[in-house]
Amino acid sequence: MHDTALIIIDVQNDFCPGGALAVAGGDEVVPLINAMQGDFAARVLTQDWHPADHASFASQHPGLAPFAATEMAYGTQVLWPDHCIQGSPGAAFHADLSTTGADLVIRKGFRRGIDSYSAFFENDKTTPTGLEGYLRTRGLTRLTLVGLATDFCVAYSALDAARLGFDTTVHLPACRAIDMDGSLAAALDQMRAAGVTLVS
Repeated sequence: MHDTALIIIDVQNDFCPGGALAVAGGDEVVPLINAMQGDFAARVLTQDWHPADHASFASQHPGLAPFAATEMAYGTQVLWPDHCIQGSPGAAFHADLSTTGADLVIRKGFRRGIDSYSAFFENDKTTPTGLEGYLRTRGLTRLTLVGLATDFCVAYSALDAARLGFDTTVHLPACRAIDMDGSLAAALDQMRAAGVTLVS
């Protein structure tokens, strides 16, 4: 399996129970992901890494509450509670997640004016993170995605991976979703339509 990579999306304290933007059962993915890591030629971790005044935070938009939507230059943006602030305990990986075997850590969302769900691109869908080039130079063409949250950062990453021509699988048992207003069902439908393999 020399051409396979495990892409571990945002398994950070703020997305786990007790965190600022907790995903229900977010910590349940940790032992599953740890058990999978040895099956892949490479392991890439992504880390949400926001400045304290990030434009996606509701706190930066007077009169708007978390989970409201607003329009940004790049399109509609959900406004989030402050989370994964650079260097904070909330931005750290879950303490039980095995990170010692990671080949690469991709930090995303560090540009103040634009959010970044995908491991491959900022939300403008054009500013790259560098992950595609890394995978191609390593000859890694088959990707399995796990982590948080299924309907946002995992789905955006999987859709971009498929669009870029990678053989893409999402291992759903090792993911958890936010599921706002049917967002999980919509994300699963989009991924199936894009040719992403969903393992349940």
